[in-house]
Amino acid sequence: MTIRVLLADDQALLRSAFRVLVDSEPDMDVVGEASNGEEAVRLAKERRADVVLMDIRMPGTDGLAATRMITADPTLAHVRIVILTTFEVDDYVVQSLRAGASGFLGKGSEPDELLTAIRLAAGGDALLSPAATKGLIARFLAQGDAGSADHDPARAERLEALTGREREVLVQVAGGHSNDEIAERLAVSPLTVKTHVNRAMAKLGARDRAQLVVIAYESGLVRPRVD
Repeated sequence: MTIRVLLADDQALLRSAFRVLVDSEPDMDVVGEASNGEEAVRLAKERRADVVLMDIRMPGTDGLAATRMITADPTLAHVRIVILTTFEVDDYVVQSLRAGASGFLGKGSEPDELLTAIRLAAGGDALLSPAATKGLIARFLAQGDAGSADHDPARAERLEALTGREREVLVQVAGGHSNDEIAERLAVSPLTVKTHVNRAMAKLGARDRAQLVVIAYESGLVRPRVD
C-alpha cells in the first residue's frame, strides 16, 4: 500500500527537497504541493492524501488553521498531519497537537526521522518525542494555556470510563513511550498494550496517540515535569 503524501510549505525549495526524499521511497508517493493552508485543505480532499507534512508558518491560512480545518472535517478523518517547524520549541506546536496533528518534527531533522514520522502517522501512530525534543510536549502543554493542564473537569470525568490498566497505559503514552517500551515497563505483551491504547482512544474520542497525550495532561492525569 502506497502512502499518499501532501507537502504544505511556502518555500518551493524545501518542497522540492521533501519531494525528492519522499518519492525515493517505494512505499510513498507525493500527490501534491501546497504553498498555504487553504490550498493544503483543498488538495487534501482532491488528492486523497494520507499524510500531510504541514509547515506552521505560511501566508494567509497558516498551518495551524489548516490543521484545525482538516481534523474537523469528517470526510478527512483518515488524514494524518505531521507538523514541520523551524522552531521545535514553539507554542504553535502545542496548539497544533491540540488541533489534532499527529506529531511534529524540526525541519533540521534527519531524512530517516522524517520518513519514519510519515510511516508512523499513516499507521495511526504518532511521533511525539524525537530524541532532540523529548519532554517538550509536556512542558509546552502546560505553558500553552496557563493553568489549564489540571483544570478540565469535562475531560477528567471522561477518564472515569477507563479501567485501571488503561489509565496506566495512558500515563506511559503521555511519557512518549512506544508500545514495546510500555509492554516492558508493565510486564505485558505489546499486543496487550496496543489493545489498551485503542480502547482508551475509543472511550476518550481521541484521534490518535497525540490526542491521548493532550487529554492526559489537560485532564490532570499526568502533570508536566519542570526540569
